[in-house]
Amino acid sequence: MGISLSIFLIAIGAVLAWAVETEVSGFDVQVAGVILLVVGVIGFVASLVFWSSWGGFGSREGGGGSAASHTTVVKED
Repeated sequence: MGISLSIFLIAIGAVLAWAVETEVSGFDVQVAGVILLVVGVIGFVASLVFWSSWGGFGSREGGGGSAASHTTVVKED
């Protein structure tokens, strides 16, 4: 689950939990909204954790493509 899907789930969950005032027999809309909200928050945090461990853009380690990482030092006699 990506950050954008997590934010979408948070928004939909918040709307269902606090803005919808309808009653359906056998289904609680507010509880479904809270569940979506919690799943979205967990997905958002997990995405941030995995993004920082993976590196993402601007990684300081590895072959980031900068010219400094591909220089060769030649020893002169």
